[in-house]
Amino acid sequence: MDAAPYDQEDIERGRLLFAGPVTFVMGAVSLETLPDADRPEIAFAGRSNVGKSSLVNALTGRKTLARTSNTPGRTQELNFFEMGDTMEAPTYLVDLPGYGYAKIERKKVHAWTRLVKDYLRGRPNLRRIMLLIDSRHGLKDNDREIMTMLDEAAVNYQLVLTKLDKLKVAEREKMLKKTQADAIKFVACHPTVLATSSEKGWGLSEVRTEIASLTKF
Repeated sequence: MDAAPYDQEDIERGRLLFAGPVTFVMGAVSLETLPDADRPEIAFAGRSNVGKSSLVNALTGRKTLARTSNTPGRTQELNFFEMGDTMEAPTYLVDLPGYGYAKIERKKVHAWTRLVKDYLRGRPNLRRIMLLIDSRHGLKDNDREIMTMLDEAAVNYQLVLTKLDKLKVAEREKMLKKTQADAIKFVACHPTVLATSSEKGWGLSEVRTEIASLTKF
């Protein structure tokens, strides 16, 4: 799979951003409790069982920064982490609640949509949502619903395939190409799809580099 065209300076900037301190700031449950929009902000979103917490932990080199649960869809807060005190400005990494857990799908999707719409309102510092997609399944209907919502809100987002190691070698390129073909149909979706494995460490440098490129005011 072709890598995005990052130079060594870009890659090092990404490494430094995620190698620095990462501190949990707060869990927000409403628009009123959001922190001040005074620094670049990158959010992670995805289905409840997509491996979001594992990816956040792998990117930051921490085992328990983002909480993992045996009950997908349990957390319904926007978890804010401060990172990158060596950069031009500190950055917020935001872990959004998962959506689409089958047993409580309608309730959770409604709650997620309401909370995220509140979050999107008045966040000029939100640079991008990294929308995680399980590579074993590809885009599902509720992923497309969220992408349509983000398109309508004119929020920049980028697809990140997770659990790539669970696919056979021949299936990986096929899934990446299929996801890229789907991505270009959505107006606010970044055309480059990133492919990762938290377990194997695949694609982490590319995600770090992409995020670091967004953190300058």
